[in-house]
Amino acid sequence: MRTLAIETATEACSVALFDGTELAGSHHEVLGRGHAERLIPIIADMPDKGRADRILVSLGPGSFTGVRIGLAAARALGLAWRAQVLGYPTLALVNAVARRCYPDKCCSVAMRAGHGEVFAQNFDAAGMAQDEVQSLVPEQAARQLIHPIIAGTAAEAVQFARGHGIAAPMHPDARLVLTLADQHLTKSLSAIYGRPPDAKLPAGTEA
Repeated sequence: MRTLAIETATEACSVALFDGTELAGSHHEVLGRGHAERLIPIIADMPDKGRADRILVSLGPGSFTGVRIGLAAARALGLAWRAQVLGYPTLALVNAVARRCYPDKCCSVAMRAGHGEVFAQNFDAAGMAQDEVQSLVPEQAARQLIHPIIAGTAAEAVQFARGHGIAAPMHPDARLVLTLADQHLTKSLSAIYGRPPDAKLPAGTEA
């Protein structure tokens, strides 16, 4: 079975194609902006144009626009290829990247959330979430995140506010999506925003 992983919830635009458990192709770059223009060409450059039996896509939290771009692409490709589409939480994937660097360690994750806040969540050594993701200012996140290792794009800000521990700045990487536990995968493709979107949809418009 082929699996295509799509990660666009943060500044990173990350795509990976797997043939079984073997990595068949990947592209990972930190764009900041421009995911809408880059995502489909990146997928088209994959072997067999990225065609897969299953698509795993990030649900966030992260950039409101980035999350929706990834979900829209996954849904469209799923229909075109008659592929199963499953979602996963972005912070769980960040934690998977951290566990590659710090095996068998519990890690906390702190990602930039906009407006001076960070998305904060704790994970155990097996990569399972220990609490719900919250959007907090760094000082609050410093009290909420309990593990010495803090991973993510806001790791340094939280480590500075806390005054101790290890900051491990990093982005989510689609190449590690198969290391996520099955419990992280869901058929529900509802975005995880973590905080209210900056721009509200018109009344009567479905999110």
